[in-house]
Amino acid sequence: MKISNEQIARIRAQKGSLTPDAAQVDTAVIKLTDQALIQQVTGDVLEMADREEVVAQLKARIEAGTYSPTGEEIADAMIRRNIADRIR
Repeated sequence: MKISNEQIARIRAQKGSLTPDAAQVDTAVIKLTDQALIQQVTGDVLEMADREEVVAQLKARIEAGTYSPTGEEIADAMIRRNIADRIR
């Protein structure tokens, strides 16, 4: 499961729908008790490409030498992965 930058942006845009306590927390942290947010993110994730497809695309880019993520992109992916793992 992967959470895209677009999904994070949508979550940030809906900041007003969160409880006041959650709004003060870093926007990368998702309050697990917000059922509507969980349902929205779950729906968005289900609409994403299958993992096998994403892995195949990345593998092709690596083999072609066109995949060269920056350190910032790697760190961002690690953080998003951690958030996704906590949601599951």
